[in-house]
Amino acid sequence: MKTQKVWYITGTSSGFGFEIAKAALEAGDKVTATVRKGSEQLRESLNNHPDLLVVTMDVTHEAEVKQAIKETVDHFGKIDVLVNNAGYGFLGAIEEATDADVRQQYDTNVFGVLNVIRAALPYMRKQRSGHIINTSSLFAFTARPGWSLYGSTKFAIEGISQGLAAELGSFGIHVTAIEPGLFTTEFSNNKSYKMGEIIDDYENSIVGQVRRGSIAFHGKQPGDPKKLGNVVVELAHSENPPLHLPIGRDSVENYRINAQQLANDIEAWKDISETTDYQLS
Repeated sequence: MKTQKVWYITGTSSGFGFEIAKAALEAGDKVTATVRKGSEQLRESLNNHPDLLVVTMDVTHEAEVKQAIKETVDHFGKIDVLVNNAGYGFLGAIEEATDADVRQQYDTNVFGVLNVIRAALPYMRKQRSGHIINTSSLFAFTARPGWSLYGSTKFAIEGISQGLAAELGSFGIHVTAIEPGLFTTEFSNNKSYKMGEIIDDYENSIVGQVRRGSIAFHGKQPGDPKKLGNVVVELAHSENPPLHLPIGRDSVENYRINAQQLANDIEAWKDISETTDYQLS
């Protein structure tokens, strides 16, 4: 019989966050689900489940994050599983992104994640247990023209996750970066992501092709978000969770391609790369 866990999940109004919260409740766990707005609608969508606590919170507001984490511990007594899911995409070439665009993207996708982690860790360290699950992306393996800025935030999440895993292992806290492929969520809805000011040169390049293709591809992605929710619940109940978990055939394949390309580059240049040590007399 599985031990009942307490979850804290950000960005649960739709998509992965909603499906993970729903799957966790169906598995018999307790869930704090955070949203920036629409808390009552979320409660109704999750059937006003008795083991559900909905909290209104913006990950970019550190004081709100700390209060929401405290409210969870006061209500449920602990946090076993922390899922950093809140985030959004930016579609456009890096040159098309203003300084404000870049900072806003990082404020939510990276600094918001760090806000949540810093707020939760004192409780997890005290209980000497926990599992932090950070939502990355297949774009963290393979840069996609037009999604490069968004992908860079997921590269950052990969690095943060690896560092946390090394730092927190002695406290009994696990860390996993999940790397979903393309799923039929609202992420690729042009009302969900942001775009910069279009530069004509890019509109006639692969960036423009990706921009047009992303709009046309919405709703046709191969991944079922409900199945992802079930995978994450299974991950959270695993005794030995991995540091990396690509989810979806496309994500697994992209991971393999990227790993092989990295190995090829290292092998091709190793005779030169290895010439930089001081020569011992």
